[in-house]
Parts: sequence; C-alpha cells; structure tokens
Amino acid sequence: MDAVFKALADESRRKLLDVLHKNNGQTLGELCAHLDMTRQAVTKHLLLLEAANLVAIVWRGREKLHYLNPVPIHEISERWIGKYERHRLQALGDLKKGLEQKQTNKEQPKKKG
Repeated sequence: MDAVFKALADESRRKLLDVLHKNNGQTLGELCAHLDMTRQAVTKHLLLLEAANLVAIVWRGREKLHYLNPVPIHEISERWIGKYERHRLQALGDLKKGLEQKQTNKEQPKKKG
C-alpha cells in the first residue's frame, strides 16, 4: 500500500490516472498528448504507477496500451476512508432521526387536562 500512496502523492501521476479514467486503454503517445511533459517523464511516471499496480499494461500487436486499475484505490477507500465514513454516516442518521422526532413532538397539540 505504501507504493500506492507514493504513486498518488505526485500531481502528474494523478493527472495520468485521471486521463486514463476518462479514456482507458491509451498508448504512450496518446497519454503524452494530454500532458505537458516529455515522453521520458511520462514513461517514468507510468512505470511507477505500474509498480504500484495502479496501471495495467496490455499489448495489442506492437502497441502497448495502458489501463487504469482501480482496485488499489478501492482498497485504500475501504481501509482508510470507509470505516470512518460509516461511523460518521450513522451519527448523521441518528441526528436526523432525533431532530425529526423533536419536530413531530412540537407539532402535536397539547392536551388540556
């Protein structure tokens, strides 16, 4: 997971992943057309993304296609975000129910005794 965090720490690599998310299965040349960096720099970033398992490579003849692999990002979401998010959503749900119940109690007419 450290390799994933290292890969995601760089803005250029995140941009590469965004480009692949919009149009998966691109060649190096196609990716370079979307970025303001040299072909060598894009290649280095792609190698790091491959090592982190964020990009998968498929050869089609002589073409090397790059595909986004969202699994490591999903794993981060489940491990680091999901467990905290569930608790927060439960608390918000409980607060909503409590406020709705207070509102309902205010709207009921009081009985004279």
